[in-house]
Amino acid sequence: MTLRAAEASDLADIMQLERVSFPTDAWSEPMMQGELASPHGRYLVDIEAGGIVGYGGVRAVAGAADADIQTIAIAEAARGRGRGRALLRALLETARERGAREIFLEVRDDNPTATALYASEGFVEIGRRPRYYQPDDVDAIVMKLDLAAWPAGRAPAAADAGVCS
Repeated sequence: MTLRAAEASDLADIMQLERVSFPTDAWSEPMMQGELASPHGRYLVDIEAGGIVGYGGVRAVAGAADADIQTIAIAEAARGRGRGRALLRALLETARERGAREIFLEVRDDNPTATALYASEGFVEIGRRPRYYQPDDVDAIVMKLDLAAWPAGRAPAAADAGVCS
């Protein structure tokens, strides 16, 4: 597993994975392009055998007290090997480095695997957004993590060794 900063040239591969991972509510290509170019975001890609098998992004304005995990997606064939956790941890570190003390995210209520991952890293549910994900009418679980307390409470992962800037 190798994580690296996403580049504009990764857009087509990211969008392919986006559409497969989120078939009913995928981001548009212009929206993703804007995210990749934003100075307030950091997107990473997970590379295996020369191809992108995952990506994730965080919006963390330098000096702001809070940040948001924007998205994380892992190709189905690459799941269950710590890739999502490695991406999440790298994005959390970015937010911490930029000065965030809290980080938020929304996760689909019908995605217990992702919800469990976030909870295992210390995220707690703080609310719900009814019917947030359209057109599926699925609630969003709003979660928050105290970044100041996060590093002390997490166990190291072997996957962390593959993170590159």
